[in-house]
Amino acid sequence: MPHFRFLVAATASLFLSSLAIAQPVLAPSRPGPRPAVAPLSGQQPPAAVPRAPRAASCHNGLSFDRFLADLKQQAAAEGVSQRALAEAAPYLVYDQGIVNRDRGQRVFGQVFTEFARNRASDGAAKNAQARIRMHAAAFNRAEKEYGVPPAVIAAFWGLESSFGAELGNLSTLRSLVSLAYDCRRSEMFSKETIAALKIVDRGDLTASEMIGAWAGELGQTQFLPTHYFTYAVDYDGDGHRNLLRSAPDVIGSTANYIATGLKWRRGEPWLQEVRAPANFPWDQADLTTKLPRAKFAQLGVTYPDGRPLPNDDLPASLLIPMGRTGPAFLAYANFAAYTEWNNSLIYSTTAAYLATRIAGAPPMRQPSAPVAQLPLNELKELQQLLVRAGFNVGKVDGVMGQLSRTAVKAMQIKYGLPADSWPTAELLARMRGQSAQAQPAGMVMPAAR
Repeated sequence: MPHFRFLVAATASLFLSSLAIAQPVLAPSRPGPRPAVAPLSGQQPPAAVPRAPRAASCHNGLSFDRFLADLKQQAAAEGVSQRALAEAAPYLVYDQGIVNRDRGQRVFGQVFTEFARNRASDGAAKNAQARIRMHAAAFNRAEKEYGVPPAVIAAFWGLESSFGAELGNLSTLRSLVSLAYDCRRSEMFSKETIAALKIVDRGDLTASEMIGAWAGELGQTQFLPTHYFTYAVDYDGDGHRNLLRSAPDVIGSTANYIATGLKWRRGEPWLQEVRAPANFPWDQADLTTKLPRAKFAQLGVTYPDGRPLPNDDLPASLLIPMGRTGPAFLAYANFAAYTEWNNSLIYSTTAAYLATRIAGAPPMRQPSAPVAQLPLNELKELQQLLVRAGFNVGKVDGVMGQLSRTAVKAMQIKYGLPADSWPTAELLARMRGQSAQAQPAGMVMPAAR
């Protein structure tokens, strides 16, 4: 459940990125076994790893050991027992390799249809349906108690860890405390380290059992420790909340988080594939624009087979993750749970689409022709031109995140192009022509969405 991560994993179950068009995809992040970490079933602490090469500037020059002493004191002030601190002590060591990993993630481009073909295939849907049958009692209980359909839970479970097959093999405490000492997200990971200590103190997992991904997520639906501590429930009745090994605990805890933390609306849809006409006002195709289904029907939007949409007031947004020539969906209020779980447009749309497939929806229509994509160097050039035009696009890296999408839409409107937020060769050509001129007066930098 990586809220802080901003890249999408292509072949592993961790997905990190900002809302993107041709979004970045992490190279597989689950490494082979490392001898410094005890195996999941073992009880031996990890071997010593190198300390920080120098005192982190954000901690007023404190060495790692001094920083750790202060962090332990803060944990104790928040109720963590000395017993839990002593148990965790062998794992609270600095690992520069974790920090290097956080700073040096390799990315490559991938669009929604490619990602969905790999992660939301017929086989993925059937596998999830088999899991729902296998754990029917827990899924039925979760739906009754929390209002979250089994298909929604199973989609996240499959995407995040392949139903527990891809959990990672690194010491969670070591990863968390290393990232806490690093200055990039110190405050966040300090809180996550303390939450992990609280999980140990509560008796859900031992320190040696806390094995997971390099960024500190835990369990089969990859909870951050703060979410594990807050939303994990004991669904198998053994007195522990074990999201590493207990399928019932995973199902109930995931449902609790979706319902309570992400405010799932019981009985309401989340995503439906539709077909939009060529003359649709594309500037209205945006997750920030919500219209009644009756209005979309008036604008010519239908179901993929041509059947009319219901003539009702249920609000929705038209979602076109690959522009006007790619797939189209109506995204309902519950779709916000997906973007909150992970704010990557590829991940959130794939997870929601997979859930519809698990629930029985047919495969989406494929584009009649390949959707044209700009190469990475031209995407970077387009971002640079947008910056010159007065827009804030964040980092100029070829990743068309939400700021870039907003800027693209604004420039498409300026030039009278279909405003579908998809970067095209025509827009780039127009922007190249503009770059030879003075920056337009009065251009206002759009606010981040």
